[in-house]
Amino acid sequence: MTKPVDAATPVERRLLQSIVEVARHVFGAAASSVFLIDPETGDLVFEAVAGEGDGQLVGTRFPAGTGIAGWVAASGQSMLVDDLRESRHFSGEAAASTGYVPDSIMAAPLFGDDECVGVLEVLDRGADGVREMADVELLGLLADQAAIGLELLTRLRAAGPDNRSDKALRLLEMAESLLAPTHG
Repeated sequence: MTKPVDAATPVERRLLQSIVEVARHVFGAAASSVFLIDPETGDLVFEAVAGEGDGQLVGTRFPAGTGIAGWVAASGQSMLVDDLRESRHFSGEAAASTGYVPDSIMAAPLFGDDECVGVLEVLDRGADGVREMADVELLGLLADQAAIGLELLTRLRAAGPDNRSDKALRLLEMAESLLAPTHG
């Protein structure tokens, strides 16, 4: 694991932070995180963390293909592993380097333009984690919302102020005000 990188803008990071906080709350999990894929290196970069590790992991990166997140990013498929000791995809070494080694992980890919751009993970779901397929589907929906939100912010930003429609500009301003640090 190497540190740090600052790939996401503050508004994008705030959007991702709200997604991981919702995911952690919905699943009663010990932690939730979003990795984005660095387009130049393929590395997985922690962009938002809620719960265990939330104070020190943002900006940390792992090489492409590392652990469950690496498998989900490469395959584009969601994964649920309730006993990580049984998973050949789990990297105990990578987890130990974060300071927290979970017992279970649920992960879903984030797609932008038909390409996996990141992974949303939930670590150690709460005791109510018995709805396995429904939980994986719900995590996939949260991942889709995160990816759509990121894509919208990226497109609005790329259009530049002179090329944004009034509606798009209002939407961007609304998103930025909702995600402003004073609200979080």
